[in-house]
Amino acid sequence: DFQEIKTELNDTPKTEVFACPVCYEPLIRKGPPGMNLPAIYRSGFKCSKCNKSFTSKDVFLDLTVTSGMKEYSELKPARTELFRSPLVSFLYERGWRQNFNRSGFPGRDEEFQMAQDYFKPVAGGILVDVSCGSGLFSRKFASSGAYSAVIALDFSENMLRQCYDYIRQEETPMNTNLALVRADISRLPFASCSIDAIHAGAAIHCWPSPSNAIAEISRVLKPGGVFVATTFLSTPTNSGPFSIDALRPLRQIVGPVNSSYNFFTEGELKDLCISCGLVNYSSKVQRSFIMFSGQKP
Repeated sequence: DFQEIKTELNDTPKTEVFACPVCYEPLIRKGPPGMNLPAIYRSGFKCSKCNKSFTSKDVFLDLTVTSGMKEYSELKPARTELFRSPLVSFLYERGWRQNFNRSGFPGRDEEFQMAQDYFKPVAGGILVDVSCGSGLFSRKFASSGAYSAVIALDFSENMLRQCYDYIRQEETPMNTNLALVRADISRLPFASCSIDAIHAGAAIHCWPSPSNAIAEISRVLKPGGVFVATTFLSTPTNSGPFSIDALRPLRQIVGPVNSSYNFFTEGELKDLCISCGLVNYSSKVQRSFIMFSGQKP
């Protein structure tokens, strides 16, 4: 498929932001320049410090620490492994995500516009859509033309394959500055202070360690960079008795009621952002839906 696509070479050094997930050194790239899918597919990446190589032979660039390993395998918590399933990846935009409306999620178009409003100060920069899933928002960010490059990043191989399938069907974004990258949210493959905008749609409740993840997000954001995320607020329905503030500290003793996800109060989300070095916290709430934002000082 890539051979049938006319690659638009975009020789802009500022888009070469990938770093080794082991040592965070910038990767040396061999191949055509540019952040679009065909150019990255035809490129090889290597760390000059630890000598680890990375390729995008499976339509996405695998920048996980375990990339290329032959014997070792590693399982993540159930809430992470669930989205690596081919069935869940297939169903995500075919009914799964639409059910979020019941909790107050406004829907793809309105959520996208809300995020765009937060990202206005960093328009023209590089945006990373972490835990992008099937690229529900990545494709809209790329098609908007508001960013010099969009990186759709997820840990699930099948979600990234599904994202690629949607891109092929839509045709338009294929030659835009859009890259598909497999990476761990707690070990982002970017140099410190290299990214302008980071979006995480309905994701933080699935992360193994939200504090490690947001600390990483804070590390890679440029000064003035913006982080925007949506999630479900803690309610009696999804958190049981631990939705009551006085009982929430008991979660560490008793364990989460729902073994698949972690849900938080707005106070916890604000505390998490501020503790990880973000400022100008802001939020919008609709029933159990919340969109919140922080900025790198």
